Amino acid sequence: MTIEPPAPGEPRRPHGPRDPGDAWVVAPTGERYWGRFGAAGLLAVDAQRGVLLQHRVSWSHFGDTWALPGGARHEGESACDGALREAAEEAGVPHAAIRPRVLSVFDLGYWSYTTVVGDVVEPFEPIISDPESRELAWVPVEVVVDYPLHPGFAASWERLQSLIGVRPAVVVDVANVMGSVPDGWWRDRPAAASRLLSRLAELAAGGVAASALDLPEQVWYPDWSAVVEGQARSVDEVVGIDVVRAEGEGDDTIVAEVRRLAASGRSVTVVTSDRGLAERVEDAGGAVRGARWLLDQLP
Repeated sequence: MTIEPPAPGEPRRPHGPRDPGDAWVVAPTGERYWGRFGAAGLLAVDAQRGVLLQHRVSWSHFGDTWALPGGARHEGESACDGALREAAEEAGVPHAAIRPRVLSVFDLGYWSYTTVVGDVVEPFEPIISDPESRELAWVPVEVVVDYPLHPGFAASWERLQSLIGVRPAVVVDVANVMGSVPDGWWRDRPAAASRLLSRLAELAAGGVAASALDLPEQVWYPDWSAVVEGQARSVDEVVGIDVVRAEGEGDDTIVAEVRRLAASGRSVTVVTSDRGLAERVEDAGGAVRGARWLLDQLP
């Protein structure tokens, strides 16, 4: 691969069309930050192997240090898409192998860097597919600090490490939420449930504001379960939502789902306005939000 000679301190790039985002942003105090539209990186978390780090080549900005695969965002590109694209370009990370969990944003006003913390859902081996990578390695979380880290990554690592153990999940009492929306659900419950699940899938894809879940950082992507009962059990599966079909009472299934998720390390929030169910959920270790809370989040 032919490499263009960079300006002093600028990352080298292959020959080809240059994206307008590949440029420096100069701070009022003179520091330079790479990425006209900001930058983003991926903290890929593998439950067995640790986190994926990139050993940067010596000629790159803060060269010969370890950091996350990442780089400048393209114009109009979301931070999540930018992080996944850069991870694919620099480390061969398959897009389908990562499930985003949280976005952590360092924002200076004139420039921002977004770290996408994502879980590895399909194991893969990283590949050096970019000249900026000298080495790629899965590093156990507890020894990351032993590596010579890029200054920006070193400054954020303690905060990012604290997020790795936070795994939110939301369980939706579909019958209760449906009943709070006067859209004719009583005439065709399966159709009404399908409409709600479609909106839930959009919300799951876009993420939930951290403040809505009483969590730190900016945006979270919880695990979503939707419990359906009675006639609504005939609904189709929906991408991004675990549709749980209650064999008996929906309330019993919801409480069982709370216990299952909590046992796997999730912090569970149940969406229902049923007071009796809310008490049972809290006794099982879950938190409760009313139907209005969810309706306010839905697209």
